[in-house]
Amino acid sequence: MDQFLAFQLEQLPFVIITLLVAFTVHEFAHAYTAYKFGDDTAKNQGRLTLNPVHHLDPIGTIFILIAGFGWARPVPVNRRNFKNPKLAGVLVSLAGPLSNFLVAFIATGLLYGIGANANNFAFQLLYMMMYLNVLLFVFNLLPFPPLDGYRILEDLAPPNLRVKLTQYEQYGVLLFLILVITPLGDYTVRPFLNGVTSAVLAGFNTIFSAFL
Repeated sequence: MDQFLAFQLEQLPFVIITLLVAFTVHEFAHAYTAYKFGDDTAKNQGRLTLNPVHHLDPIGTIFILIAGFGWARPVPVNRRNFKNPKLAGVLVSLAGPLSNFLVAFIATGLLYGIGANANNFAFQLLYMMMYLNVLLFVFNLLPFPPLDGYRILEDLAPPNLRVKLTQYEQYGVLLFLILVITPLGDYTVRPFLNGVTSAVLAGFNTIFSAFL
C-alpha cells in the first residue's frame, strides 16, 4: 500500500501531526497579519484561530500524502480594507511562509536541545516538523499562482505588469501543475526545492552547532 503514498506508512503519524501544525500555523499567520492591518474578513469567517478544523482542506491534505504536495483552505483577504494595500499585501502573503520557517527553526532547536535524550517518537516528530516546515517555507515562496510567492511578486509589480500577471494567471496555474505533477518536475521544481531546503537546514545546523 505504501507504494502509492509520498511517505512510508511508518512516517504517516509524524507527517499528519506535522501537517496539522504547519497548515494551521500558516493560515493563522495570514489571517492574523491581515487582521492587524485592518482586514477582519478572515476573522469574521472564523479563520483567526489555531483550530486545525477551520483551516484544513480534506482533498489538499490527502494530496500531500499521496502526491507529495497539497494545500490548506486559503484565507480570504480583502485588500480594500488595507490603508497601504501593497505593503500590507506583501506582509500578509509573507506571513504564512515565515510562520513555517519559525516552526522549523524551533523544531531544530529542540532537536539539538534534547539530542541523545530524545526517544524515537520525539526525535522523528521533531525531525519531520523541521524538514516539512522548511519545505513548505520554500515551496510557498515559488513565484507561481496560487502560491504566496506569486502574490508577493504581484504586489511588488508595477501596475502595468500587475495587469499582465492577472491576465495570464490561469496559465501560470496550469504551468505550475504541470511542473509539479509531471516528470518535468524532476528536472525543474524538485531539484530547486531540494537544493534550497537542504541549504536552509544546513544553515540551521550551523547556527545551533555553534551554540549548543
